[in-house]
Amino acid sequence: MTKRRAGTKKSVKRWRFAMVLGAFALATLPLPAPLVEQFYSRGLYGFLQPAITFTSNLAPFAWLDVLAGAVVAVLIVLSTRDIARGGWSGLGRAAIRVVVVSAAIYIAFALLWGLNYQRERLPGRLAFDASAVTPVAATRLATLALDRVNRLHSAAHSEGWMTGTAIDPALAGAFDRVSREIGAMPRGVVVGRPKRSLIDWYFQRAGVAGMTDPLFLETLVAGDLLPFERPMIIAHEWAHLAGLANEGEANLAGWLTCARGSFADQYSGWLFMYDEALQALPPNDRVPLIRGLGEGPRADLNAIRDRSLKHVNPRLSAAGWRLYDSYLKANRVESGTHSYSEVVRLALGLEAARAFR
Repeated sequence: MTKRRAGTKKSVKRWRFAMVLGAFALATLPLPAPLVEQFYSRGLYGFLQPAITFTSNLAPFAWLDVLAGAVVAVLIVLSTRDIARGGWSGLGRAAIRVVVVSAAIYIAFALLWGLNYQRERLPGRLAFDASAVTPVAATRLATLALDRVNRLHSAAHSEGWMTGTAIDPALAGAFDRVSREIGAMPRGVVVGRPKRSLIDWYFQRAGVAGMTDPLFLETLVAGDLLPFERPMIIAHEWAHLAGLANEGEANLAGWLTCARGSFADQYSGWLFMYDEALQALPPNDRVPLIRGLGEGPRADLNAIRDRSLKHVNPRLSAAGWRLYDSYLKANRVESGTHSYSEVVRLALGLEAARAFR
């Protein structure tokens, strides 16, 4: 019995070491992008995503909340017991347990979604013309966005937007076409129900509009989003479900999706692109585009600004975005949070976006 117990302890120690070593290797060793693209993003992940998201969609709540609460509760109970029984040695066992559990969660993150950070970028997989990315082209895109939001405003507000956790079928259909056109996942994507998280208070105060749960592959959106913001945010998160981990590429897929959707969806996408394209221009070039904005779209942009001013805590938001910037860079996104603004460059250079330029 003693020998068997000793053997079991050694086996457990080996598994713990292997777990931590595996997590370290996944976090630090780069993989060839073509191999990740072929065998993971378009292979293993392409099979896992539909099944996992379909299952997570069955519940109206966020499974990530359940997992996080359970893990924290179990760790607190076991750590308290170990420290009460063993003092400093118990504290050491508790620390080791936290490290091993963290390693296991990271391995699950990498295998279930995270390796998409290392897949091939869209400009490498699709026709991309770098010479088309010019200040003149950016001005044309901003002018087009201005025209679209001015013309779509009345029809979009008359049509209205879906709220709650229901999936907008028009938006989902448009996303399916876009994801196939850009080769995100050849077998198609199961889109996620837009759910609210128990940490929605943090989303609102940190200025986080949405999040893709990388373990249960579900779509989480902030509860304070205005109706005309939702389609673009939801489509952006669906792009992450399709394996587009880069924020700029997710923005592009979200915009293309909205541009193919209903009047309400189109308005959401073009309102987003108007703001992005405007920010890409020199200050003097923005003036006529700002003056040309209709009263309706201007009121909507002001409402977005007011929502942010009402709910966002500047210090918490700054700290949260610094942390997310470090997270993105740790996952080999060199531009960090600046990758969000790459959508204009992609919209101008990718052949897939030509019809909307």
